[in-house]
Amino acid sequence: MKKGVNNLSFPLKGKYLAMLAPSFVVDFSYPKIISQLKDLGFDKVVELTFGAKMINRNYHNQLKTSKNLLISTVCPGIVETIKSKYPSYKKNLILIDSPMAAMAKICKRTYPSYKIVFISPCNFKKVEAQNSKNIDYVICYNELLELFEKKGLNKKKYKKRDFFDKFYNDYTKIYPLSGGLYKTSHLKQILKKEESKIMDGITKVEEFLKNPDKKVRFLDVTFCKGGCIGGPCISSKAPLLVKKRKVLKYASLAENECIPQADMGLIKRAGSISFKSGYPNK
Repeated sequence: MKKGVNNLSFPLKGKYLAMLAPSFVVDFSYPKIISQLKDLGFDKVVELTFGAKMINRNYHNQLKTSKNLLISTVCPGIVETIKSKYPSYKKNLILIDSPMAAMAKICKRTYPSYKIVFISPCNFKKVEAQNSKNIDYVICYNELLELFEKKGLNKKKYKKRDFFDKFYNDYTKIYPLSGGLYKTSHLKQILKKEESKIMDGITKVEEFLKNPDKKVRFLDVTFCKGGCIGGPCISSKAPLLVKKRKVLKYASLAENECIPQADMGLIKRAGSISFKSGYPNK
């Protein structure tokens, strides 16, 4: 399976769909990025937010009944670290898709003839994508910025506004922030404060794994400080606080934004798709 920008020829020929992680606002302008991607030949551009909503539902349901420690698997950096350095915790990895994998399943069902390209803030997603039959390519933010520059799209002005081919969901736009999963999954309803822990940065995570708190039932953890906004393939050198404000501003804007095809966000669109994942055990 081909997973890099060097395997793609632009402008694209054929049917291609771009999936954007909502951390994109750290490096790119909205809604200009949608028009830029269309100029590269993408027929469809969607966010991961609907996939994140479906994942939240699965996490909520599983954590309602589990009594043992469960570790979030939305971040492949965490998964790969546990598999390689802390294999005794593999049994604690929650077997649920990441928003990327979930959204790819939804998109493949909705647009079966399209190639799926994920636009990512980190290289770890390329590792995860190797275990998904639904993701054809992964392009990191720094690679996309270079591509826009090469094609002259950074300076291009767009008079016509393009919209996301929207599925749903606006409140999950904060997913790239540390604790985004916990905050949008309504876990306060089922977990006591001392039963969950949010950690960003692999050093903190490893410290916990070496000396775990037995009261904790759920870890919402990310490899990078700040969450995905601290991803290694993000080009912006702004402080994490500035990056966080960009995501929060974008999420606030979305609350009142009117986007065509909003009905595509109905839960029934996911149908009977299973979001159980085998990736953490591979």
